Amino acid sequence: MDTTAPLALLGGLSPERFMKRHWQKKPLLVRNAIAGFQPLLARKDLFAPAARDDVESRLVAREGRGWKLQRGPFGRRALPPVQQPRWTLLVQGVDLHHRGVHELLHGFSFVPAARLDDLMISWASDGGGVGPHFDSYDVFLLQAQGQRRWRIGRQDDRTLQEGVPLKILRNFQAEEEYVLDAGDMLYLPPGYAHDGVALGECQTYSIGFRAPARAELARELLQRLADEAGDLDERLYRDPSQPATAAPGAIPPALRDFAQDALAAALKDPKALDRVLGEYLTEPKPGVWFDPADAPQALQAVVLDPRTRMLHDGGHVFVNGESWRAGGRDATLMRKLADRRRLSPRELAGASEAACSLLLSWCEAGWLHADEGATP
Repeated sequence: MDTTAPLALLGGLSPERFMKRHWQKKPLLVRNAIAGFQPLLARKDLFAPAARDDVESRLVAREGRGWKLQRGPFGRRALPPVQQPRWTLLVQGVDLHHRGVHELLHGFSFVPAARLDDLMISWASDGGGVGPHFDSYDVFLLQAQGQRRWRIGRQDDRTLQEGVPLKILRNFQAEEEYVLDAGDMLYLPPGYAHDGVALGECQTYSIGFRAPARAELARELLQRLADEAGDLDERLYRDPSQPATAAPGAIPPALRDFAQDALAAALKDPKALDRVLGEYLTEPKPGVWFDPADAPQALQAVVLDPRTRMLHDGGHVFVNGESWRAGGRDATLMRKLADRRRLSPRELAGASEAACSLLLSWCEAGWLHADEGATP
């Protein structure tokens, strides 16, 4: 993607300007972000995944002044009649299960894939919504069907209503109001309060970009480094020079030095942190599994499975929680696969035997598939 070229998706801004002016800073309303956009799933096709155990779904309904929240799966009869007002079905991670929805995310590839969470679809009857709230992540709200009225505002008061099953702001103060039609889009940075209400039946696609919490990231990386520390030598602490002590409760300085040396040894490999970070960021979501398949006889063109997470850094490629050292021409090819999520026949023609063997093993694992729609 040319990050300096204007994009209709961003209202004529280039990705470079959008990231400088708006990303994590201020909202952006884009009229006709995708001209002639139609929902990629009809109502019945969206309700069907909500009945599956491996798809996260929620039902939110407004009852008088109160709120009701239920978690899926939902059989069709468990959902209210579509004519009943003020209810919403939220289906999470639709991009993992529908190729067209997954392809829609490619338009947002000016943001690092390591930040991408998923695409959630919100179907709502007239008056449906989830109440005024704020999110801790960046979100693009793309209107796919019908209309939704959005009220937004930057506010410091984060007090929540008591006695409701949702995180609804008690003192919401709207500063701006917009009605979005199909194809319109609203970007909101983290912490921006917002309230969306359906005007008739509508679908809204929420493309969310989450940032890992510092404490969570530290815990996860330290645990992974600790697991790798099992490869260190099993040398025991020795203290032949330890004198008699009158303070047995005090930790010996030599033992503290031994512990510090053990940690330094675990991080001795300068690539250790890079490796565990990439493995963590590409770990599949809970509940995601792949269907093993027979590898094709020959690689013509390939495309990553929508559920596959693939990233790269200067010395590795990472796929679904695993890592490989990468260098030379094959590394360039693998990085292109991570960036574009597919390789053409011409690109694959330059792959080494080792790279082809690795790609075939990914096909067998269900991480990669033959791209039937590729052009020669």
